[in-house]
Amino acid sequence: MNKRRLKKAMKRIIYLPINKYLILYLINKLNWFWLKLIKSTKVAYPSTIMLELTNHCNLTCTTCPRENEYGKEMDMGNIQLDQAKKIIDELWPYLDSVGLTGMGETFLFKEIEQIVDYIQSKNKGIIISVSTNAILPNFIEKVTPLINKIDTIQISIDGLDKVYERIRKKASFEDLDQNLRSLSMMCKKSDTTLMLNMVVTKENFVHMPLLIEYANELGIPFLEYTLLNLAALTEEDNSYYNFYKSSEFLKILMELKEKIKIHKSVSLTNKNFNTSNSFQKCPFPWTHFYICWDGFIPPCCAKPFPKELNFGNVFNSSVMEVLNSEDYRKFRELWFENQTPNFCNKCHYIGLEPIKV
Repeated sequence: MNKRRLKKAMKRIIYLPINKYLILYLINKLNWFWLKLIKSTKVAYPSTIMLELTNHCNLTCTTCPRENEYGKEMDMGNIQLDQAKKIIDELWPYLDSVGLTGMGETFLFKEIEQIVDYIQSKNKGIIISVSTNAILPNFIEKVTPLINKIDTIQISIDGLDKVYERIRKKASFEDLDQNLRSLSMMCKKSDTTLMLNMVVTKENFVHMPLLIEYANELGIPFLEYTLLNLAALTEEDNSYYNFYKSSEFLKILMELKEKIKIHKSVSLTNKNFNTSNSFQKCPFPWTHFYICWDGFIPPCCAKPFPKELNFGNVFNSSVMEVLNSEDYRKFRELWFENQTPNFCNKCHYIGLEPIKV
């Protein structure tokens, strides 16, 4: 367990309620273990969810699923405040964490502070995280009220300087750099942790070691690397994954190891490089359930497009009715049989062999 997760776990324990809700919480944990033990296709109340507040975005990134066929066909919008509260009302006694993020730029949602306050009014120990591109106009003004309320702010970066700008179209690295320096100063000695996230591609992989140096310079303590997931990128086929086995990429991984040894103040939360190609390695049929802005629950965050596949709508029924619907349970049966659904074709959990250095 890394320092960030340990900090969050301690906060969660400290704020566990000493009343009937603690009993509900503990019973649900036992139910989760029991269902897992008997290999049931049913799930207990989730301990973590991803709640998409909006799927609008100010950028058109080359790595983003929304810029491909599935994404271009999705409906656009923002969740209604009362609908978001309905979801929280049903799940909060059992939740350890909530990710307020999705296919869009989180801080385009004007009522984000109200959502955060509502979650904290239920229990201050529920861990709240958001993901952002951090370059909206007046970004610092938008994020300031949420310092000390949000536990983790993850910033998508995908390289430095011109490499960054070629991938994250409509973005200015100069603007990002200025915002990150300000944000880092604001979060020092606060309860809000910053983390950089890089989606590693053929275009930016040489910047992996450089990002360690950059995070160290800015005083950002956590960094995450994620390999490109082809599940929703219709223009690419599985042969793209061969790149991650190439000598050029493996060389950069070795350089990355050396940078990590030098800059010990920066911790890697996940490199996602030892991924096994099996449907049973995917955790998403069982956890981190993704709720779209319009109430639909798709299989995962890599391809959160209800028109392609969804298991129901939480605005028409309860969250648990959707999570344990007949279609969702059939999906989990495939997981037990280790049979990859067509929906999951090209996902890196399926198509990417383990990368060992």
